[in-house]
This record gives sequence, structure tokens and C-alpha cells, in this order.
Amino acid sequence: MTGNFSGFRLALAALGLVCTLALAAAATADGGSDDPDGAGEPQRRGPETSLPLPRYVSLKSSEVNVRRGPSLTHRIDWVYHRKELPMQITEEYGNWRQVRDRDGAGGWVHYSLLSGVRTVTIEAESLSLFSAPDVNSQVEAIAEQGVVARLNECLIDWCRIKIGPHRGWVRKASLWGVSASELRD
Repeated sequence: MTGNFSGFRLALAALGLVCTLALAAAATADGGSDDPDGAGEPQRRGPETSLPLPRYVSLKSSEVNVRRGPSLTHRIDWVYHRKELPMQITEEYGNWRQVRDRDGAGGWVHYSLLSGVRTVTIEAESLSLFSAPDVNSQVEAIAEQGVVARLNECLIDWCRIKIGPHRGWVRKASLWGVSASELRD
């Protein structure tokens, strides 16, 4: 009698394993990955905010200390002096966010010094702002490399930006601070 009972438990465990594997396979085949950039990896979520990682933000202040680690006891490696500079959050730890700039330099910044206002940096040497998302439309302005702009809406290949009084459409690939697959209204 004991042999039959242990055989039953073994069969039940095997059935559970088969069901678990079938569910995992169905979730993968069903597109269970939340991958906005198409990089083949599921999108991570921040442990503190549950917001996507990585994600873009901007500097809230014109003076932001970047620290070696996530606390005030860690030394300051450098200071950013550009309000609204776009940054990418790559990690979260308590009230601290690990960020990087367009050059890949980074460190830890207190969350209160970051803003959800979206900005981008012009990557092209010279970039025309068009009146419509079409290279044959009227050129409204020309921006130089390194200029920081407010990010408005984004289509598949185009984004509408604002630089001072100038607004226009630019190719998304010419910007740093927006994901390739990002769409914005």
C-alpha cells in the first residue's frame, strides 16, 4: 500500500511540473516579454517605483551632485551644471537613482533632483527642425549638436521638440533621451 501511495505522489509531482512548463512556454510564445526596444530582454521594473528600467528623466536643478554610491556618505565624483539635461535611470536604491548621461558617465543622484519633464540632446552635428514629420516640409530652425530640447510627441521615426521659441519635427535617431520604440502623444 505504501508503494502505491508514493507512486501516486510521484505522478502528481510530474503532472505539476508538466503543467508549469506548459504555462511558461505559453507565456513566452504569447509575447510575455515587455520589451519596448526590441532588444530581446524583458523590461525590468524599478524595485522602489515599479517604473520601467531603464527610463529617461531630466535634471531638476542647475547644480546636481553625482555620487559614487547611493548615500550622502559616498563621495561626489562630479557635479552637473545644466538644468533639464536628459539622463537615463538604470537602477534604483531607496531614494537614490543610478543615472547615466549621453556619454555614458554616471553615478547616483537623489531622486528629488530628477524631474519627469522629458528632454533630449541633439546628437547630429546640425539638425533641421521641420514643420511636419516629413523631410520635404518647411525648415523651422536648425539646431547644433549638444543642444537640449523639450520632448513633445513622438511617432515611430519622428519626434516633435521645442528649443526656446522654436518647435519642429526631427528624426528620432538624431536624439539622445528617447527610446527607439517610444511613442508619445
